[in-house]
Amino acid sequence: MTSTFKGLQHTAAYNSLLKLAQSPFDLTGTGVLDDEERWRRFSCTMGDWRLFYATERVDEAVIDALQAMADEQRLVAQFAAMRRGAVLNRIEGFESENRQVLHTACRDLFSASAAMAAASEEARREMDKLRHFLDELQKGKLAGSLGQPFDTMIHIGIGGSDLGPRAMLEAMRGLALSGRKVHFIANVDPDDTARVLAEVNLATTLVTVVSKSGTTLETLTNETLVRRALEVAGLDPARHCLAVTGKGSPMDDPGRYLRSFYMFDYIGGRYSVTSMVGAVVLGFFLGYEQVVDFLRGAAEVDALAEEADLRRNLPLLLALLGIWNHNFLGHATVAILPYSQALHRFPAHLQQCDMESNGKSVDRYGRKVTLKTGPIVWGEPGTNGQHAFYQLLHQGTEVVPAEFIGFRRSQYLRDGEVQGTTSQQKLLANLFAQSIALAAGRPADNPNRAFPGNRPSCILLAERATARALGALLAIYEAKIVFQGFCWNVNSFDQEGVQLGKVLAGGLLARIGLAVEEGDGVGKIFVKQILG
Repeated sequence: MTSTFKGLQHTAAYNSLLKLAQSPFDLTGTGVLDDEERWRRFSCTMGDWRLFYATERVDEAVIDALQAMADEQRLVAQFAAMRRGAVLNRIEGFESENRQVLHTACRDLFSASAAMAAASEEARREMDKLRHFLDELQKGKLAGSLGQPFDTMIHIGIGGSDLGPRAMLEAMRGLALSGRKVHFIANVDPDDTARVLAEVNLATTLVTVVSKSGTTLETLTNETLVRRALEVAGLDPARHCLAVTGKGSPMDDPGRYLRSFYMFDYIGGRYSVTSMVGAVVLGFFLGYEQVVDFLRGAAEVDALAEEADLRRNLPLLLALLGIWNHNFLGHATVAILPYSQALHRFPAHLQQCDMESNGKSVDRYGRKVTLKTGPIVWGEPGTNGQHAFYQLLHQGTEVVPAEFIGFRRSQYLRDGEVQGTTSQQKLLANLFAQSIALAAGRPADNPNRAFPGNRPSCILLAERATARALGALLAIYEAKIVFQGFCWNVNSFDQEGVQLGKVLAGGLLARIGLAVEEGDGVGKIFVKQILG
């Protein structure tokens, strides 16, 4: 496998795409809105989701060239190898994590032959533990120190141990069990912990602490603050705290935790939502069956992402449209714009998942890359964003490709007609109109009211924000990110870039105590100027 690694610039299709990018498809005028055949041809359905990309600056020649590039780079073969346990978290010839990448195994539980049987069996064992735990909770067999049943959970984690689980839980609030409440603590800022503690009844609260290494500074600090609050309230932390950690980590301690659930080295934090990192809090909030549906949706996408035909492989198509916009049309950012309040934290999760994965400047051989790699990812939900930053999207000097996400029906199924249309119809009309307006633009004699158009976007649409559809959406974007990393020939599965600041902060904290006693220079400046 390693002998086939090469960046997209080393493919025969690369020069063809460069030529095509000199005169990309013109979206301006009213043709895009009225061209029903283009909307039919430039769409792709996978399970619950349909991708419409008629408003991208592509034609059949571009799609054919992207297919040729995908074939030459063996993108689908690399994805299949990843699912089957290839060691892809590595840099050839240099010290690295040197691990398998098997987040897909966490949900590969529904076929007779799992792609990586050993890892999927480990996932099944953790799911069985979770099912028994949730069953005990539901039947009242587990209670807090004062004998009261648990109705609240505080989830403590940071980065991948917070962003993904928080985004997916927020996305499924409309599916929650009656009476269940969840709060998240991530920031080491003490105000984050203080705010949550002020809102909960600790006697009926479970605390889930998530850290694969069991040594994450922010998480352990926040856990200590919460444990102290439990003790002050006369409660035994060991009867209220759960651990989600690596087997054998410092947190794998039955004396300190009511239960422990395991995450494994081959699952990166930002890809860990479908592991126990997300499953424990989602299971508490939604119930076991909803978690199973969520995993099932993700598993279906993983299997279908091994389709070689670009036009039928939704995450691969989404990935290569992004490559076209970023590397050939020169657009530096991508906006994720969900027209669903349920997905209001999904762009924040994708910021980490995408930018931590593909924000790399060396390839898988340790060489400096020669092309732009990961784009800047950002976004907010519509229609709120329309009243905030869409001015720049439509008339600014920076062209920002947009990925719109929507649902035909609302999650709560509670809506009503106002001025002849429902709120959901208004929401979808705005989504569709924004995509068309970005593409087609509008000429005007008044230059202040002219819209240039030719601003690419696509639309991901599903029927409703069910657990299954949201699991599929998560897996679509995970696979998109992985495919793009393969395209750029970078290691999408390590995150060395987050380490330097953490190391310096740790050293600085160690020197604070020496600042006054021994006159440590840096520590002295920090104490005087920052701490006051």
